[in-house]
Amino acid sequence: MAKTIFITGAASGIGAATARLFGARGYRVGCYDIDVDGARTVAEALPSASHGRVDVTSEESWKTAVADFAGEGPALLDVLFNSAGILRMGRFEQVAPDQCRKQLDVNVMGVVLGVQTCLPLLERARGTIINMSSASAIYGQPELAVYSASKFAVRALTEALDLELRGRGVRVADVMPGYVDTPMVSGQSHRAASLDKLGVKLTADEIAAVVWRAVHGSALHYIPQADLQVMSRVGGLLPELSRFVMRRLTTKR
Repeated sequence: MAKTIFITGAASGIGAATARLFGARGYRVGCYDIDVDGARTVAEALPSASHGRVDVTSEESWKTAVADFAGEGPALLDVLFNSAGILRMGRFEQVAPDQCRKQLDVNVMGVVLGVQTCLPLLERARGTIINMSSASAIYGQPELAVYSASKFAVRALTEALDLELRGRGVRVADVMPGYVDTPMVSGQSHRAASLDKLGVKLTADEIAAVVWRAVHGSALHYIPQADLQVMSRVGGLLPELSRFVMRRLTTKR
């Protein structure tokens, strides 16, 4: 029997790339997104996939989507990939409160609701939860302040659930990349200084490969870039050094 993966944000970017990779490697894939047409396009190109709408900020939408996917097979789920997320770059005072709230709702509550909804199915399968965090969770980034806060929350949630759920047979991990070449990054009207200084060095397909390793590995945090891995390790021991490096990377001078 094919293993199963439920992916949010599957209409484009990392979610779509992950759907294609897992589908090509024999998984039955659930492609779910608020963009139903985009999710359908991705699903129709896969050997075994279904698609549908999910608004990750809505508990009822989650329940409907998961029931729809689970209804096509046994009531269990091998992998939940919380990929859906949004980003609004800008100086803190220029990002409207409703845009701040939406980032927190999608990036944090979307993960919370996803885990709560899918947990019974994951327990039956002794499955895995992969959360999409970010290098912004290593050290808070200016011009991405609320986004960074949301990804710090995802990191903390991942660490807590790793401890809480392992006794119930469910493994939890996250992926923490730098800037990835996706519509979420390329579509920003404001370019943060860190985007120009660090550049976009990763593709969605590369992150999909990291998600595959995370599902089949044993680590907690998956950081694709070597320089960010070093910064993460050093930051815990020498926080002032991380502060200095981040200041250099995120100022326009």
